[in-house]
Amino acid sequence: QVQLVESGGGLVQAAGSLRLSCTFSGGSFTSHDMAWFRRAPGKEREFVAAVAWSESFTDYARSVLGRFTISRDNGKNTVYLQMNDVAPDDTAVYYCACTESPIIPLMKDDGAYAYWGRGTQVTVSS
Repeated sequence: QVQLVESGGGLVQAAGSLRLSCTFSGGSFTSHDMAWFRRAPGKEREFVAAVAWSESFTDYARSVLGRFTISRDNGKNTVYLQMNDVAPDDTAVYYCACTESPIIPLMKDDGAYAYWGRGTQVTVSS
């Protein structure tokens, strides 16, 4: 059974940086595309970033493009989200997710992701 565990959340000041990690277990990491989503208070869950199983392709929400970077280390079964120049609007619970199998192109729809972590809270103070 695939399991995803996020870490690295916390309190950060506006314009600061934070790196989230998500550790994958229970399967073959390179058989899955990986993504980060987030849910802000009172809002729907939204796509943040995705990375293909091969690391060859990435995709980002327009709101984080140029500030956030998604990457994966297939040797460590881990996906990362480097968050730079954060703003109060980035405050949310951040979720790691993976597809059942690789999908082309990378998907922004949360319905395409079969497995989810429990989330890690990120709070940005102004």
